[in-house]
Amino acid sequence: MNREDFTHQVLPPALFTLVLFVGWEAICRAFVVPVTILPAPSNIFDALWEFRAAILDNSWVTLWTTLVGFALATAFGLLLGIAVGWHKSVYAAVYPVLIGFNSVPKVAVVPVLILWFGLGEIPAIITAFLISFFPIVVNVATGLATTEPELEDVLRALGASKLDVMRKVGIPRSLPYFFGSLKVAITLAFVGAVVSETVGANKGIGKLMLDAQAAFQVSIVFAGLLVLAVLGIVLYAATALIEKRFTGWAFRGQNR
Repeated sequence: MNREDFTHQVLPPALFTLVLFVGWEAICRAFVVPVTILPAPSNIFDALWEFRAAILDNSWVTLWTTLVGFALATAFGLLLGIAVGWHKSVYAAVYPVLIGFNSVPKVAVVPVLILWFGLGEIPAIITAFLISFFPIVVNVATGLATTEPELEDVLRALGASKLDVMRKVGIPRSLPYFFGSLKVAITLAFVGAVVSETVGANKGIGKLMLDAQAAFQVSIVFAGLLVLAVLGIVLYAATALIEKRFTGWAFRGQNR
């Protein structure tokens, strides 16, 4: 990372975050806000250090269940998105079903998953998968379905088959859509995993926060939220870097 990238991409959010925490701390101290209502950042960081072993242990569980669910959603979403976007009749037939499925609140599905698979990490993985695959399917299918008909006609006139059109034009053209959906899906995967852990799990940040809430240890609850935020930012940034590596051509006009 060069100096210009640091100045424009790293420094502003870092300074804003610092100002946010300083203002938060000042408000809590000035108005003597009880820790059980809104802990100050100093209380949250104290809880992070004091309970670092438990937080780290549970963070690994949430992280790996999220990543497994996200990986499954990426593979399944990409394949289904290609199938849906392959032909307009398939798009018209499958898309309403996907919308109906996505409209079902995933928190209502978690008890069924726990009934089937018991308490543990499998319901969290499946919930992360269910909540994150839909944007991948929609974006990939949209990228394929919006291929210019004129371009497809020219390729067909040159002897290209439907598979050739998809492989050489449709799929590369849909890569920006695909990577854009991944940045949304990775954050949704965290939501799904934590929701499942709060409903029923043996370990995980959601389980830790639920136990802390029951014990009125609000600082630990906010510490868990902070850990989730940091993990989400890191994975989002990693996805953005991969996107820039593979689809930099799509954004070259914005880099001038």
